[in-house]
Order: sequence, then C-alpha cells, then structure tokens
Amino acid sequence: MKRIHAFTVTFGLVGLLSAPLIAQDINVDERLEDALKQLDVVNQEIRNEKIPLSKAVSEIETKVVRLEREYDNLLKQRDSRTIDLNSLERQVKQMKDQADFVQNRLNEFISEFEGRINISELPAYAELISAAELAPTNVNLSPEQKRALQFDVIEAAMTRVENLIGGYAYEGAALSPDMELVDGKFAFMGPSVFFSSNDGQVYGLVETQLNAADPVVVDLPDSVDQGISKAIQTGAGNMPFDSTLGKAIKVAKAEKHLMAYVEDGGEVGYVIIGLGFIACFLALFKCAEIFSFKVAMPKHIDAILDDVDKGDMKAAQDKANSIGGAAGEMLAAGVVNSEEKRGILEEMMFERILKARPYLERFLPFLAITAAAAPLLGLLGTVIGMIKTFQLITIFGTGDAKSLSTGISEALVTTALGLIVAIPVLILHGMLSRMAKRKLGLLEQGAVAFVNGVMSRRHDNKGGSESTH
Repeated sequence: MKRIHAFTVTFGLVGLLSAPLIAQDINVDERLEDALKQLDVVNQEIRNEKIPLSKAVSEIETKVVRLEREYDNLLKQRDSRTIDLNSLERQVKQMKDQADFVQNRLNEFISEFEGRINISELPAYAELISAAELAPTNVNLSPEQKRALQFDVIEAAMTRVENLIGGYAYEGAALSPDMELVDGKFAFMGPSVFFSSNDGQVYGLVETQLNAADPVVVDLPDSVDQGISKAIQTGAGNMPFDSTLGKAIKVAKAEKHLMAYVEDGGEVGYVIIGLGFIACFLALFKCAEIFSFKVAMPKHIDAILDDVDKGDMKAAQDKANSIGGAAGEMLAAGVVNSEEKRGILEEMMFERILKARPYLERFLPFLAITAAAAPLLGLLGTVIGMIKTFQLITIFGTGDAKSLSTGISEALVTTALGLIVAIPVLILHGMLSRMAKRKLGLLEQGAVAFVNGVMSRRHDNKGGSESTH
C-alpha cells in the first residue's frame, strides 16, 4: 500500500508539473493503471513467496537453537568428563602415595625390628625378617604375597609383645664369660634377658658385645646368679631387678684402676708414671734431707762467741762441732779464723756456705725437668695415639669402634697422666726450693751474726785496753 501511495503521489506531482503535457499524452492514465496492476501482481507474488521463506527461516533458526543447545551440552559433557578424569587421577595418585607410605613404614618397621629385639632372639625371627626384607625385590611374588610376608613380621612382633608382658623363656646358645659357646635357655623378664646353660654351670645376665655374633653372659654376684639359674631351670624362683636398665653394670665394667689407665697409655704412659714415681721418691728424700739439715741457733752462736771472747778456742771449737753439718763446719772455720781480718773471716765462712748450697739444691733440677717434661710426654702420647687411630681408620674404616678405642685411649690417657704427674711435681719442686733457700738463708744469717759478733767484741776489747793504758 505504501508503494501504491508513493506511486500515486509521484504521478500526481508529475501530473501537476506536466499538466501542459496531458493534452499531448492522453494514454498516461492507462499506463498508470497498467503499472498499478503490475505492482499489485508483483506484491502478490512477493506475499506468496514471503510466507514459505519465513517458515524456512524460522525452521533454520529453530534448528540453530537446537544445535547450539546440543553443542553446549556436549561442551558440558566434555568438561564433566575432564573433571572426572582429573579427579580419578588425583584419587589414584593419593592412593598410590598412601600405598608407598604404608610400604615405606613396613620396610622401616622390619629393618628396625631386627635392631630392637635382643640378640638372643635373632635365630627365632631371622627367617621371617629375611623373607620380608627380600620380598619387595622378588619379581616372582605378587603384591599381595609380598605384603603378606611383611605382615607376618608384624604379627610375630605383636605376639612377642604379648609374651613380654609376663615374660617368656626360649632355647638358644650364648657365650660364657670364658668365650665358650654353650647351649641353654634364655628368660626374657621386662627389659632384662637372663641365661642358664643346660648343665647349670653358666648363668647370668645377657648382653651384646662388639665383635661378638652371639649373646654374652655377664657374671653377677653368686647369690643373684643362683637365683637366676634356679628360676630358668625350674620355672620358679627369684629374679634380680635392675632399676638402671643395665647401666649400673656398664658403669661398673667401665671403672678402671690406675694401672688400667697406664696400660691404656701404652709405652709413653709407663714412662710418665715411671718419672712420676722417681720424682715422688726424690721429693720425699729431699724433704727429709732438708728437714735434717741443721743450722745454728742464736743461743749457740752467742755461746761460741763467749768462748772466743774468753780466748778458749778449744771449747768454742767443740761447741761448733757439736752443732754438726755445714753449720758446724762453718762456725768451726770461723773460730779458727776469728783473729783474721773481717774480709778473710767472711770469705772462710762463705766458702762453707757455698759448699752447702749444692747439697741443699741437689735433685731439685730433676724435679723441675720432670714437671716440664711430663706434659710434653703426654702430648707425645697423644700424637702417637692419634696416628694409630688414623691408621686403624684407614684399614678398618670407622665402623669398628672397639678397634679405634685403643688409639683414642692412648691419645687421651697419656695427656691426663702427663698432667697428673706434672702438677704435683711442680708444686713439690716449688715447696722444696723455698725450703732449701730458707735453710741457706738461716746459714748465711748465722755466718753474718758470728762475724758481726766477733768484730763487735774485738772492737770492745781494743777500746777497753786503750782505756786501761
């Protein structure tokens, strides 16, 4: 209709504008009518063709919507499947991790179980432990069979724990204190394991020792040992209880006497101890020697001076000799030379002092040398011990601690022995040196007192003679 109106308006305008031409073209109306008829026919054809096309477009749009929905559903299904697959992979990984964790814990338990049981129990569990340890690498076994062998060890361990609650006994062999392998029976009571041979001759506490593949029986007091043997053989009796869990026995066995430490120190240890004994003997001898060294007391010097003043030289000499020792010789020499000049008298008495000095100071240098040499010898022993230790490490490695203990003991013990000897000897040397110097001081003091007394009385006698004259 819009098109008809448009044509009408158009032809109207054309008609108005071309009014002068109407007369010339009388067939315009006819053409217009024909055109309008053709337009109606075209519009009718368009309407006839538009309806099927609209239906086809609607069907296509419906199909597109349906396909879009199917596509969305497929995308959702793909995403859902991807999520499910990832979830399953995570679950599989978690289960695998759990299985690996359980397997590792089983392996750890089996390897630690062998170290936790007593050495006397190893023969009873050796087969189970060996089969469980070899199971993971055995390609002929299924996973279920491998796991079953490992679970057998766990069941055996649980049974062992149940037995430990009340204690249990089992057959076996152990090394006697004389290192002879004997058959007998073990008794597991709490943390302690006891053994008694079949003949009842070997019995005691069982312990593990280095370099020993079998359990070793430790000697205990006879009263206790008899109770152990009776309890194991008859199943009834008194068993000892160690509240220290075996530590008291280890401490008692680790205690050593002096000679054991010296033996650990080796040849250097013997040299140090020998020097120490010699130094102590000389120190005692020197102490007695210094104490026995006599010196003149002031009253003795005054008595001698009185006899010299009186001119009774024989009595003065007898009194000087009665003192004895270096002090007596010194005063006797002074009496003989009492009439000489002061310088000569002093020289004569000082000569006796010089003679006494080596006597008082003898053996003291040896003590000083011993005090200085003992630590050096200890250091020498330490170096020798460490050299032995490194040699053993080179040969045996670091696994055998008992082999290394010899060199380490020598390295440490010699240093200790050197200090043990050096410190007392150094103190004794200092004390004896002071005592010797004190004796020499008293000796010099007596000489000075005698010389001063002689000179003083000689001066008084001269003064008296001049006054009388």
